[in-house]
Amino acid sequence: MTAAAAPLPPSLAAAIAAHPELDPARVHYYPVLASTNDTAADLASSGAPDGAVVIARRQTAGRGRRGRAWHSPDGVGLYVSVILHGQQAPTVTLLAGVAAAEAIRETTGVAVDLKWPNDLVAAPRSASSWRKLAGILTETVPPDVGKGAIVGIGVNVGATPFPPDLAETAVALDQCVGEPVDQPMLCATLLAQLERWRRRVASAGTALLLERWRELSPSSRGAAVAWDDGTGSPRRGVTAGIDETGALLVDVGGAVERIVGGEIRWGG
Repeated sequence: MTAAAAPLPPSLAAAIAAHPELDPARVHYYPVLASTNDTAADLASSGAPDGAVVIARRQTAGRGRRGRAWHSPDGVGLYVSVILHGQQAPTVTLLAGVAAAEAIRETTGVAVDLKWPNDLVAAPRSASSWRKLAGILTETVPPDVGKGAIVGIGVNVGATPFPPDLAETAVALDQCVGEPVDQPMLCATLLAQLERWRRRVASAGTALLLERWRELSPSSRGAAVAWDDGTGSPRRGVTAGIDETGALLVDVGGAVERIVGGEIRWGG
């Protein structure tokens, strides 16, 4: 059974109320959860409507793609999941990425980029290397609900020590800005951008979304990558964009191949 949600913190309630696209009654806030995606799945099974949002201040079992743990300490990150009912386009992860990137850029001015398929990267002020700032985990709603998806978005916001295995590859938004970021404003802006992009895709299709994703993802063209094709032999090529389904295109010796999943190693 899903625990009862807590009242929205006043600063978050005010930030959400500033966006007419958002319905505060559909936002479920919890001081601590195992996983926002899991709670969103439970709420979907209990009849939660399209666009219902789950936000946690802390996760004890947050996860990313391929079951990896997502570092979710108290109060220093955005841990958000949104229930999307109905048939979802295969590009829903790209949609969430564009919404998150635009929200971060709008709120902080940080030039965050998208990295296929589900990462957002940025460079801290103290270094020139790009590091992971945020990630997206898209899962289907439970079978009893019908068609739909649950989109989880995690953003490292507050500067805090990362575990040793993440210390050289992760970054927090505060480290990129050089000062504390208004986390409630960022959260509300992200949710509003997600809703705006959903409406655009529903009314006009995915062409504009894909164009914007390509603009926000310089690495989707001209970057060396390697991957395992399932035979145990590594493959290598150079990224050549994405197609209309969101699959990554890779030029391998003049022939373009589609990659729809699996693990990509950037830099070849």
